Amino acid sequence: MTWDYLIVGAGFAGSVLAERLASQRGARCLVLDRRDHIGGNAYDKLDTAGVLIHPYGPHYFRTNSDRVIAYLSQFTEWHRVDYRVLSWTNGQHWQFPINLNTFEQFIGHPSTPEAMAATLAKSRVPIESPRNSEEVIISQVGRPLYELFFKNYTRKQWRRDPSELDPSVCGRIPIRTNRDDRFCDEKFQALPRDGYAAMFAKMLAHPNIEVRLKTDYREARQHLAFKHLIYTGPIDEYFDRCYGALPYRSLRFEPETLPVEYHQPAMQVNYPNDHAYTRVVELKHATGQKLPHTTIIREYPQDYAPGLEPYYPIPAPDARAQYSRYAERAAVERGVTFVGRLATYRYYNMDQVVASALTEADKLPILSGD
Repeated sequence: MTWDYLIVGAGFAGSVLAERLASQRGARCLVLDRRDHIGGNAYDKLDTAGVLIHPYGPHYFRTNSDRVIAYLSQFTEWHRVDYRVLSWTNGQHWQFPINLNTFEQFIGHPSTPEAMAATLAKSRVPIESPRNSEEVIISQVGRPLYELFFKNYTRKQWRRDPSELDPSVCGRIPIRTNRDDRFCDEKFQALPRDGYAAMFAKMLAHPNIEVRLKTDYREARQHLAFKHLIYTGPIDEYFDRCYGALPYRSLRFEPETLPVEYHQPAMQVNYPNDHAYTRVVELKHATGQKLPHTTIIREYPQDYAPGLEPYYPIPAPDARAQYSRYAERAAVERGVTFVGRLATYRYYNMDQVVASALTEADKLPILSGD
């Protein structure tokens, strides 16, 4: 059998493309993934205690795209939730992202949006065009709040100083002078009602799609006939790291089930200045699961090495320059389309991956099997 599309990776990018090509064009799609499950890093499951967890770190779905909402809503109903995060430092929980409540904790007495705005205006370091993550935050709130919440957290997460990272790394965190304590600004914030794994299963259930798990595409492709390859894995791996290994950050997760209904006061508590882990996630706060026990997951950033998962491309000028050499090769690679966070070496949110995959599906060549 000759497949129209061989798709490497069963995460958001690969699954969206497989579904679109199969349902809209009647294309025959074979999806390969070397893990033992679909869904990529967004995969979720019940742990041994029956608690729904995100084994690869929390995936808080949010978007402003009506197109993305409409598309994914074909495969899931939603559990609407406002994601709320706290930050633990100086011996107390702080509201985070920075808002009027955080500011009142910082100054030790009640305040107003006007007073907060005036104080921040005095604290800011005037930088017209911030060039990195340190500059983008100190230009908004000044150095004291930057050092309290951002500086060391970013160093732990990326093993680089914020001054070495693109403005978007810290700049994606909102700063507010009102009492809005939600972690995200997007209009739509929700989790798939029955979980991500169930959503992906419906997405890939089309009769023209076959999924093979625990399968390495390098070995499998030698025995397969296909017309076009869609690759969503690390781009440097595809090209045998001919320009050197691209830098990534990996993660280690430490789950613990506890005999209490809730362990911490929010779904996520950041630890910018304490401990080796960056955050502790208790997903029950977001899912609304009713159980007398709970599971928390401590998240430890670590250096990437072969055998580990490359979770995050490094959003920094030197990494981007190295990637550009791979991008030039990818642009002229015949019969291959590179899609997704790892294949395009970009720090995407989930909705951005979905949107790019939907756009790419419209661009892909029409094959004889369509």
